[in-house]
Amino acid sequence: MSEHGHDHHGHDHEGGGQHEGHDHHDPGLFRDRFWLSLLLTLPVLYWSGHIQQLFGYEAVDLPGAAWIPAVLGTVIFVYGGWVFLAGAASELKDRLPGMMTLIALAITVAFGFSWVVELGLLEAEALWWELATLVTIMLLGHWIEMRAIQRASGALQELARLLPDEATRIDGDSEEVVSLSELEPGDLILVRPGESVPVDGIVRKGESALNESMLTGESEPVRKGEGDEVIAGTLNGEGSLRIEVTETGEDTRLSGIMRLVSEAQDSKSRAQHLADRAARLLTGVALASGVLTLVVWQLVGAPIDFSIIRTVTVLVIACPHALGLAIPLVVAISTTLGAQNGLLIRDRRGLEEARNLDVVIFDKTGTLTLGEHRVVSLATGEGWSEADALRVAAAIEGESEHPIGRGIVMSARDRDLDIPGVEGFQ
Repeated sequence: MSEHGHDHHGHDHEGGGQHEGHDHHDPGLFRDRFWLSLLLTLPVLYWSGHIQQLFGYEAVDLPGAAWIPAVLGTVIFVYGGWVFLAGAASELKDRLPGMMTLIALAITVAFGFSWVVELGLLEAEALWWELATLVTIMLLGHWIEMRAIQRASGALQELARLLPDEATRIDGDSEEVVSLSELEPGDLILVRPGESVPVDGIVRKGESALNESMLTGESEPVRKGEGDEVIAGTLNGEGSLRIEVTETGEDTRLSGIMRLVSEAQDSKSRAQHLADRAARLLTGVALASGVLTLVVWQLVGAPIDFSIIRTVTVLVIACPHALGLAIPLVVAISTTLGAQNGLLIRDRRGLEEARNLDVVIFDKTGTLTLGEHRVVSLATGEGWSEADALRVAAAIEGESEHPIGRGIVMSARDRDLDIPGVEGFQ
C-alpha cells in the first residue's frame, strides 16, 4: 500500500514471516537458477569419468573436454550456489547459522576440493558432478518450497484484490479516471453499479446496497444512503453512489486488516521460538558431525576424496530444514485459509491456544455464513417443475449485479441447468 493508495493490489505486503534463510526470496529466483543449473549439469554428468564408468560409455572426445566439468561446475557454483552463499553470509552476520550455512559449506568444500584436484595439487577424483547435482537438487527443493510458502501466504493478496486499480473522480461537471494513489481526502468519486468501493468515505448522493461479506461476514447486502459511511473493498449493488473520500491507502480499514494479517504471519509463537532454538542446536551438531566424519575417515586411512564426499553428505543430510520451515509454513497456510473464510488471525499464538478451547461463542452478524446467497428451496405453481422455475429465474437474473440475483444464477449452475439467453432485459 502506498501513502495515498494501493500499489499493484498491495502486493508489497508479503506475508508468511521470515522463513529462515529465505528472507524475501522470490520463487522465480530459485526457478531461473534451477533451470540453468540443470542445463549445465547435464554436460557435467556426461563428461564425468565416474558417470562414464558407472554406465559403461565413453564420452565424445572434444577439444578441451577434460575441462568441461570444471568450467561448468564453477559456473553452477557461482550462479546456482549464490543464493545459498548469500543466505549463509546473512545467517553468519546475524550469528544464527542455519540451513543455508550448512548447504553453503557443503558446496564450498566440494568446490574448493575439486579445484585443488584439478590443479594437480592433490591426487584424487574431483567432485564436479557431485557439486553440480547437489546445487541443482537444492535449487529445485527450495523452488518448490518457496512456491508453497508464497501460495500459502496469499491472504494479503486475497484482501488486496478487493480494491480496484482506478477510481472515477468527479471535478465539477466532469469525470476523470485516476489511480487510487491520486485520491485525497475530500475528493468526490463516483462508484457505479457492480464496482468496488476504492476508499473509505461518506455517501453524499445516491442509494444502493453494498456487499460487505468479505470484510464483515454479513451475508445480506447493506443499504447505504446519503450520510452513511462506506468501506474500501466492499462491492456496490444496483445503484450509483457519489462518495466523499475520508481515508485512502494505509489509513483505510481494509489496509488495517491487511496489517493485522501481516503481523500475524510475521509474529513468532512459543513453538516457533523453540523450533528456532532446536534448529540452531542441530546446525551445530551437523557441523560437528561433518568435521568428525572427515577426521574419522582420515584416521582409518580412507582416500581424501572418499572422506570429503562423506563429509559433504553429512552436512546436507543433517540440515534441520524441515524443522525450521514446518511452523512458518503451517501458520502461513492457516492465516490464508482464515482470511479466505472471513477469519482474521491477529497473532499466531492464538493458533497454539486454540487447542485448549472448550467453547466458542459466535455473534449474530452473519459470522457463520458464506457471504453468498443460494437457493435452498422452491415453491412452484401448477405445471412448473423446480428445475424449470429455477432455469427461467436464472435466465432473468443472468445479467443482474444484485447479490440475490447472482445467488439464483449460481444455484442453477450448481444443478447443471441449461440457462437460456434473455433479450430486452431491463
